[in-house]
Amino acid sequence: MIRRLCLVAATVLALSSTAAHAHNFHMGIADISYNERTGSTEIVHSYTAHDLATLLTSLYGRQFDLGRADSEAPLRRYVEKQFYLEDANHQRLPLQWVGYKVDADTVLIFQEIPHVKLEKGSRIHNGLLIDFLPSQKNTVNVQTNGPVQTLLFDQNSIDQIAP
Repeated sequence: MIRRLCLVAATVLALSSTAAHAHNFHMGIADISYNERTGSTEIVHSYTAHDLATLLTSLYGRQFDLGRADSEAPLRRYVEKQFYLEDANHQRLPLQWVGYKVDADTVLIFQEIPHVKLEKGSRIHNGLLIDFLPSQKNTVNVQTNGPVQTLLFDQNSIDQIAP
């Protein structure tokens, strides 16, 4: 009986330890693509809702519910500071905030550059959550000409040149 209780206790501890470490890998994904129909470059980001809410809480000293309308402005300020594009002459491209969508696990963020096609040699700066979570890895898929090209952003590379 005691052996069985010890086995149950060990199993419970192992499972609770696994749950506590279930979110050790921090990642985000962004897709940059050219929309032939509108003539605009479109960007869609996908990040973990918990990570963004925790970041904003840390930055602003209050709890954030990303589903509330009053969370959009702080989220937008953060995204616009940490993600931007520059042309080959190092001029920032006019990224426009389209909006965002939140569910229990994920935040989708929508941006665009109206009537502009991202050119080869443009610079992509993606520091989203990297400044807050040292293990954050951001994947950016770029498709403006030809096949999708994938770039990986982390603490050692927050600026990269579009292929």
